[in-house]
Amino acid sequence: MKIIVDAFGGDNAPLEIIKGCIEAKKEFGVDIMLTGDRAKIEKCAKDNSLDISPFEIKQADTVFEMTAPPTEILKSKRGTSLGVGLDALASGEGDAFVSAGSTGALLVGGTLIVKRIKGVKRPALGAVMPTSAGPFILVDTGANVECTPDMLCQFAKLGSLYMEKIMGIASPRVALANIGTEETKGTPMLVETYKKLNVLNGINFTGNIEVRDIAFGEADVVVADGFTGNVIIKMYEGVAKSITNQIKAIFMKNLLSKLSYLGIKSGMDEFKEKMNYKKYGGAPLIGVRKPVIKAHGSSDAYALKNAIGQAIKYIDSGFIDIVSQSMKDGENND
Repeated sequence: MKIIVDAFGGDNAPLEIIKGCIEAKKEFGVDIMLTGDRAKIEKCAKDNSLDISPFEIKQADTVFEMTAPPTEILKSKRGTSLGVGLDALASGEGDAFVSAGSTGALLVGGTLIVKRIKGVKRPALGAVMPTSAGPFILVDTGANVECTPDMLCQFAKLGSLYMEKIMGIASPRVALANIGTEETKGTPMLVETYKKLNVLNGINFTGNIEVRDIAFGEADVVVADGFTGNVIIKMYEGVAKSITNQIKAIFMKNLLSKLSYLGIKSGMDEFKEKMNYKKYGGAPLIGVRKPVIKAHGSSDAYALKNAIGQAIKYIDSGFIDIVSQSMKDGENND
């Protein structure tokens, strides 16, 4: 098994990407191909005393800038570390691709270079996030800003399959993100989506869910259009960071508060680990023919390692074949 990794994607590339790959190699024993400028990769490794000898490096002369139009991944930016990685995946040089680079370019390239699974209307970006009761997947988180009820129904099925086959949750509870729990709440599109989800075979639909209830683990799959999903995930991450910072500030006020913190430190460490989204690594682009994982743009080595781990789970589960069979059976066209 070989995982292709964009060495220059994200805010902390290439150092944290290289370190994450080293950790992944150590923990998972997987083969890794880095895409990017060989000279820069080797210099970074040398400057930081990192051993990259186990890794294959596929030359890419440039980097896809975050300000570049996403469609350029198909044209002038095809030779970037992101474009070279997608081409390598599509041509069978590796089994999955991980990048912390441009989300838009990854979506365009994933859809048009790696290509959709037959029957999938639109690939969706699904982010696995923590709650007090366990992980859930939010789908879509930015791939499709405008959606139809049929698209959201397919997202529900894809998300349900992901949580069942990759995360090991039997009969995942599926909920529709909305402004109220009543079936008549929301826009006409959401009302129509509710009706379709309520009679859709193959999912455990539990109704609408308000954003405030997501963090309590009341659903395993939360369905939203890409705009709403992206707002939810960024607010979710921001609130989690804010709470952590506020708790830290309270206990760092004076010597007495610092001493009292020692008594609850183990519990706080457990809480922080439970609510750490980095342990899930990244968001899979669900519905393309090979595993494409979008790691967070600010990924450190830990998050990148876990994104690679997620790609390995994706491969081992046979998820692509499961979705393909589901499409053939017509289950996602109910």
